[in-house]
Amino acid sequence: MNPGLLEVRNLRTYLQSGGREVRAVDDVSFSIPKGETFCLVGESGSGKSVSALSVICLLPQGVASHPSGEILFNGRDLLRLDDPGIRAVRGSQIAMIFQEPMTSLNPVLTIGEQITEALQLHYPEMNDAEAEQRTIMALEQVQMPHASGRFRDYPHQLSGGQRQRVMIAMALACEPQLLIADEPTTALDVTVQAEILRLMRKLQDDTGMSMLFITHDFGVVAQMAQWVGVMKQGKLVEVGPCAEVLRKPHHSYTRQLLASLPENLAKPPLGQPPFKNSTDGLVADQTPLLKIRDLKVWFPIKKGLLRHIVDYVRAVDEVSLDIPQGQIVALVGESGCGKTTLGRAILQLEKPTSGSIQIQGQELTGLSARELRPLRRKMQIAFQDPQSSLNPRLLIETTLTEPMKVHGIGANHEERIELASRLLESVQLKRDFLWRYPHEFSGGQRQRIGLARALTLNPEFIVCDEITSALDVSVQAEILQLLLSIRQQRNLTLLFITHNIGVVEYLSDQTVVMYKGRIVEQGKTAQICSHPQNPYTKKLLAAVPRLLI
Repeated sequence: MNPGLLEVRNLRTYLQSGGREVRAVDDVSFSIPKGETFCLVGESGSGKSVSALSVICLLPQGVASHPSGEILFNGRDLLRLDDPGIRAVRGSQIAMIFQEPMTSLNPVLTIGEQITEALQLHYPEMNDAEAEQRTIMALEQVQMPHASGRFRDYPHQLSGGQRQRVMIAMALACEPQLLIADEPTTALDVTVQAEILRLMRKLQDDTGMSMLFITHDFGVVAQMAQWVGVMKQGKLVEVGPCAEVLRKPHHSYTRQLLASLPENLAKPPLGQPPFKNSTDGLVADQTPLLKIRDLKVWFPIKKGLLRHIVDYVRAVDEVSLDIPQGQIVALVGESGCGKTTLGRAILQLEKPTSGSIQIQGQELTGLSARELRPLRRKMQIAFQDPQSSLNPRLLIETTLTEPMKVHGIGANHEERIELASRLLESVQLKRDFLWRYPHEFSGGQRQRIGLARALTLNPEFIVCDEITSALDVSVQAEILQLLLSIRQQRNLTLLFITHNIGVVEYLSDQTVVMYKGRIVEQGKTAQICSHPQNPYTKKLLAAVPRLLI
């Protein structure tokens, strides 16, 4: 690679944590040419974000140190600049888009105030009227709808995609030469992600800026990067042109990451499906475990002093669906389409407005909490974020044995401990993990514990709500393979809520597409993904970043 706008040479970044030294970045070198994009990929903890924060000098003093290395930007070593010097560079010449816009934006300031503050900091001669006009131009540049009207909106009044556009507008307002984007599309729907990526490429073409793009999505890498660096445990194990790294990776770790992508995983052969007797002999049993008919979940909108109902949010609107025994049904759609509300309504965690939900012929709607309790054994849920769904004060042993005690499983505590131990082994965890707390585990291990808790009561149906969305690609592969294995062993029925089409193609037997509270298309996954009929499904599939080199 030719010398570029940014050159990182033999960078080491050490962090002090709990009295020990962590080598977060260890002898890393790379270069970013002018007008081109360098993608850093790797799993959580590999040092990607610390590398980016080192470049922009945002790591806290006293915690981070740089024993060696140089970060040359336009020939100047940023590590040797004093505070006023780095402040003159940060924001105006090098800008950063953070991963989570809701936590990066100030909730008590309007988006206009936040962007104008950055402008007037770097251009003190700019008056309020000029700053406002420049801010509106920046919002229009990132294709914010009704840009002038959004100037006085607060972050909570915007959608996730709009907040991310605000972050990009703020980063680009001072026309930087280098833009650092740290997982800018991770939490976005696939269609919004496609818009943001298209926008960033256009802005790069228009302004000629360089980009340091951090991601774990190889489809995004294939779309955005001219150069790719793969990080593992603080070291850059492979660097090269994008097409070369993705098509012919040299390092075993890069090959492992690419092999873990859903489209590259080998799907294990399924056993025999459940059978039933018929006049013609044995045939596959397609009897639905769950029958949903004309289901509505509406939330009232109340206004006025007396809080009169003026309208409803139709989160789920006249949904009818059959879920066969032993099958994995994927439920896909954008945020706000009603996926999670439908899953919660099936489990009676959200009370339906009207309609029918039956499990094995037994009606669920209208039952009291006491009447529902014995049916809870049949239906469970695995949540998206195991960190927040596991009680941080309870040992894993208590988390797993408490539901058993409530439902009368196990003759005594010792028997329940043994059952919990077997559960952990079934999700490929060690028995002695029972005596640890949730914070002592990695994200993938916590997700396995969440699955173990869902399996505690030996259910027949589990709702999996975006359980792989926050996981690294290799951990995601392990969880998906584990789910298929558990489904095979227990003849489980799964409703898998996701927006990752690659996961859908690998995991599910059937796919259901939701849009604005309604089901717009459903059928066999292979048919839906190869020959979609509904325009919305076509748009959804077209927006998926593919690893095509």
